Amino acid sequence: MTINPLGLIAAVTAFLSIWFGHAAVRKIESISPTIWLPTIIFAILGLIAEYCSLITFHFPLSTFFGILGITFLWDALEFTRQQNRVRHGHAPANPNNPRHARFLADPSLHATTQDLLKREPLET
Repeated sequence: MTINPLGLIAAVTAFLSIWFGHAAVRKIESISPTIWLPTIIFAILGLIAEYCSLITFHFPLSTFFGILGITFLWDALEFTRQQNRVRHGHAPANPNNPRHARFLADPSLHATTQDLLKREPLET
């Protein structure tokens, strides 16, 4: 009987890359004065990882690069989506970030500094 680690490698890679990507997008978006530079960097990293996945003949390593690459590409898209969440008040704005300060100053937007995930549940 031989052991095939490919499923375990794929599961761990997916879990860790999604977890890291989520945390990185929230943190980088809140401190970055512009979202375009992080978006471009994550897109380039994603394309490089996908290229490495295509040229690597070692299946576990190719799987790792493929999952990591698509996660980087998805996170590049998430920077724009996270900015929209901040604008609409679904994610907290950082008042020290000039971009977020503009969102907070605009009365037509619903930006807030309150983290809605850290509040007590409403009683019915």
